Amino acid sequence: MSKGRHLVLLSALGAAAVIVTAAAQVPGPVSGQEPAESAAAAAVPSISTKLPPGMPKGYLQLAQLPDSLALLPPPPAAGSAAFARDEEVSKAMARPVGSPRFVQATSDADLKPPHSFGAFACAAGVTPDAKRTPALYRVLGKAMIDIGLSTYKAKDHYRRVRPFVAHGDSTCSPQDEAVLRTDGSYPSGHSALGWGWALILAELVPDRADAVLRRGRDFGDSRLVCNVHWASDVDAGRLMASATVARLHGDSAFRADLDAARAELAKIGASQAPTEPACRKEATGLLLQ
Repeated sequence: MSKGRHLVLLSALGAAAVIVTAAAQVPGPVSGQEPAESAAAAAVPSISTKLPPGMPKGYLQLAQLPDSLALLPPPPAAGSAAFARDEEVSKAMARPVGSPRFVQATSDADLKPPHSFGAFACAAGVTPDAKRTPALYRVLGKAMIDIGLSTYKAKDHYRRVRPFVAHGDSTCSPQDEAVLRTDGSYPSGHSALGWGWALILAELVPDRADAVLRRGRDFGDSRLVCNVHWASDVDAGRLMASATVARLHGDSAFRADLDAARAELAKIGASQAPTEPACRKEATGLLLQ
């Protein structure tokens, strides 16, 4: 990923490439400081000369990330049975503009924290917040960088054309379409993030694991509703998320933050739970009517 191309992608906050930087707000674990001060203290040099200066760190170095080019097969070729499935799913998941599922997919497209973390609030029973749940906010934000970066070797190698480009259609994020046209479709970064966050949260709140994992699945399916990814892109994104979260468990800093988040959640109980009306609205929006 060239520095110049990456900087262009950063200008579109809803585009897939922003996944590697959207966690810049995450407070660093500096005791005795307010979140804003901690965030400033967490500004660190780039983990690679390929990335823009000032890029916040995830937990892993680039060399430690799972290799998406080695792990994933090539995307389905035109005329193959696998591509026919992609086309079939694309048609099946299309929803009218303004319908509840389309509106929910549009919301899921926004990866800026805390909005993106809040997508899991109803399923997990807690609203991640930089001040009230700093450890949870931190682990989701730093893992976001690692999971996002893990998709880019294959993305940049295959540079797969997205369905809205192939079909001459529109998406749920018209403001991002110019950037999405130049950003590879395979694998889906949003789907990787949704599934990765779900795996982490399912471990933190095991009594809600089924609901959390369903939400992670639906977060990826929103990319199909938005017409910006093929089904095989979404599947591949989930595989990269699984590989990255598995690798993260081998990192002591990640495990320490996971333990801190677990203790934090045990302490706050239901005080950070989302409202029932908001969760009813989300449940309606996730129905494939």
